[in-house]
Amino acid sequence: MSDLRRGMALLLFILFLSPMGALAQVRIKDIADVEGMRENQLVGYGLVVGLNGTGDKLRSAVFTRQSLIGVLERLGVNTRDQERQLDTRNVAAVMVTANLPAFARTGSRIDISVSALGDATNLTGGMLLVTPLLAADGEVYAVAQGPIVTGAVSARGAAGSVTRGVPTAGRIANGATVEREVAYSFAGGDRLRLSLRNPDLTTARRIAAAINGSTGGNPATATDPRTVSVSLTGRDSVAFIAQIEQLRVQPDQIARVVIEEASGTIVMGANVRLSTVAIAQGNLTIRITETPQVVQPNALAGGQTAVVPRTNVEVDDQSERRLGILRGGVTLEELVRGLNGLGVGPRDMITILQTIKAAGALQAELEVR
Repeated sequence: MSDLRRGMALLLFILFLSPMGALAQVRIKDIADVEGMRENQLVGYGLVVGLNGTGDKLRSAVFTRQSLIGVLERLGVNTRDQERQLDTRNVAAVMVTANLPAFARTGSRIDISVSALGDATNLTGGMLLVTPLLAADGEVYAVAQGPIVTGAVSARGAAGSVTRGVPTAGRIANGATVEREVAYSFAGGDRLRLSLRNPDLTTARRIAAAINGSTGGNPATATDPRTVSVSLTGRDSVAFIAQIEQLRVQPDQIARVVIEEASGTIVMGANVRLSTVAIAQGNLTIRITETPQVVQPNALAGGQTAVVPRTNVEVDDQSERRLGILRGGVTLEELVRGLNGLGVGPRDMITILQTIKAAGALQAELEVR
C-alpha cells in the first residue's frame, strides 16, 4: 500500500511539473488586485464569560479583574469595596481581531478571532461580551459579541492530560456587525492601477498587452514590475474592471529554489536549471552499542555476581558511495529525476543544493528560510 501511495504522489508531482502545467494561463483577477480594494485590520479588547473554571486567575491577572469591575459598574453593580473577594475562574480577558473587507456596508456581518490574553487555559463554551473593534485611526468600525468556538479538545485527570488543537484561541462566525464604512469609490477617477501579487516585469507587460488587445486601444501601461496603470476615460468603471479580471495571461517567474530548513521542505520553480556538476555525498557514522552481561558463579565457588561490560563499536564511512555526475537539466522534471537519482533524503538534498549554488552550477535564486 505504501508503494502505491508513493507512486501516486510521484505521478502527481510529475504532472504538476509538466511543461503543459508551466504554460497554463490564469485570470488577471487571480494574480493582481485593484489598488485601493483591500481589507482593513481591526482589533479590540474584551471579556469572555461563562467558562467552566478555565478562565484567568483574578489575583494574578490584574487587567482581567479591573475590566470585570468596570463592566459590572457600567451595569449598576458596585464591587470596588469587595475587590479582594473576587475569586472567579469563569472570566477571561481576550484580544479580538478581524479583517474588514473592502466595500463592507453598515449592518453587514464579519468573522472574528478571539485569543486569550491572560492565563486562561480554555475558552471553549465562553461568551464574548460586547467588544468595540478599532482600526489604525482609532475609530470604531465594528462591534463584536457571541459564543466562541475553538474546535479544540482538552481533558485533564489527576495524573495526566490531553489537548488537541489550541483551546485558548477560537473564532466566532459572523460575530461582528459593521458600524462604519470605509469610503472608496471608482467614480470620479480617470485611471486605476492593478497591483501584482508577485512582482514581475514580464507578467506586468503581458497583462498590459492582454488589456490593450481586448479593447482595441492602448488604455493599459506597465509602469513598474508591480503596477499596471489602466485608463478609465469614457468607460463604465465597474463593467470595465469586470472585463479585465476575466482576461487570461501566462505569468512569468524567476528561477528560484525555496528551502524551509526547519521542516526539510524544498520547493523549486519551473525555470530552475542546473549546469553539469559532479557530486559525492556521504557522512561518517559511529555507532556504539552497550550490551552488559551478568556473570553468575557456581553455587559452591564462593564468588559474587558481577556485571561484565560488552561494547561493540561500528564505523560506517559510507565508502560504497561514489562520485556521481548530475548533468545539466533541460526541464525541471529531468532535474528532479537527477537529484532523486543521488539517493539522498531531503536534509542531505538541502546541503547539496547549497553547495551546488556555492559552486555556481545552480542557475537559480536560492532562498533559505
